[in-house]
Amino acid sequence: MKTRINLIVAIILMCIVHLNTGWNETIEENIRARAPLNGRYLFVAVPGIRDYLGYGGHGLLVFDINKGHKFVKRIETHGLHPNGLPSNVKGIAASTALNSIYITTWESIQRIDIATGKLVWEKMIPGGCDRLAVSPDGKTIYLPAFEGHTWTVLDAKTGDVIKTLGGFNKSHNTLYGLSGKNVYLSDIANTVVKVANAETNQIVSQIGPFSAPVRPFTINGAESKIFVNCNDLLGFEVADIKTGQRTAKVTVQGWDKGTVRRHGCPSHGIGLTPDEKEIWLCDGFNMRMHVFENKEPYQQLTTIPLRDMPGWITFSKDGKYAYPSSGEVIDTKTRKVLTTLADEKNNAVGSEKMIEVFITNNKATSIADQFGIGRIK
Repeated sequence: MKTRINLIVAIILMCIVHLNTGWNETIEENIRARAPLNGRYLFVAVPGIRDYLGYGGHGLLVFDINKGHKFVKRIETHGLHPNGLPSNVKGIAASTALNSIYITTWESIQRIDIATGKLVWEKMIPGGCDRLAVSPDGKTIYLPAFEGHTWTVLDAKTGDVIKTLGGFNKSHNTLYGLSGKNVYLSDIANTVVKVANAETNQIVSQIGPFSAPVRPFTINGAESKIFVNCNDLLGFEVADIKTGQRTAKVTVQGWDKGTVRRHGCPSHGIGLTPDEKEIWLCDGFNMRMHVFENKEPYQQLTTIPLRDMPGWITFSKDGKYAYPSSGEVIDTKTRKVLTTLADEKNNAVGSEKMIEVFITNNKATSIADQFGIGRIK
């Protein structure tokens, strides 16, 4: 009888300890989520790989870069399909001037306040949305229709339309140059990249043609070179932005391009390290990141294995960390995987839409970019 009583007491004590542990963890999570943000944070919008919820669910996930990319909180987001299910996130950008994060989905664009995590507004856009860009001064948005025929220029504060640019086949990727003077527009059914003057909002030039329709791309800080992925190419092409002429075509050596699960493109994702010394290239079929020297003849330096198919690559602003969409955090110098992104339930997180934001007392002071861009002006 005594043994039975002792067993019951032990079970009760274990339950109390378990409950206390659970309560403490919940309290700690709530405190962490409500605390003012101070430091460097990685904002990851999900679902950022199609509309698959198995890569982090739905929302805007915040990770503390200075604390080993520890999960901080999940900010509730909108962006739903007509059936009420979460829509595929198409792009992410930020404005320090307005202290806001912008997220596009197939159907809408959202503005979220960084300090409160609250939705400021959501605009439903006829024709849908794709990968947007916000001007360096944080005041203007270039928004492509979802693989449509237009780019719409918006006021970043209100979301009001300023102008619409037409004449495209499948509008898709958008990148502001660091100067803020030019916007680079990639139409995935076209072999050229068009350039808009950010002051007049008019197309002023084009780059290419390249060997096939252009997919992801990046540019250097001086806006003199562009590096592009093309359909059916495991590799990349390079062009002179000023002349518009293609100058190089580089193919990955030692790996078969194979059949990819997403994007229909062997290399979907290319980034230039901020110091502009290296080019990082996604390899979907082989689930690898190939690294090249950024000078002719663009020597292939190494290959880094990943846990899933990469479809995008970007970097921390200081160039210390590489962020493939498969969710690894890679030390760019040692090439080692330091950690992998995980949510509040320790589920693996992956997304093609993430951006670093520097924050002091809930106010954004500096931002990186969803694209891996060069920063040598």
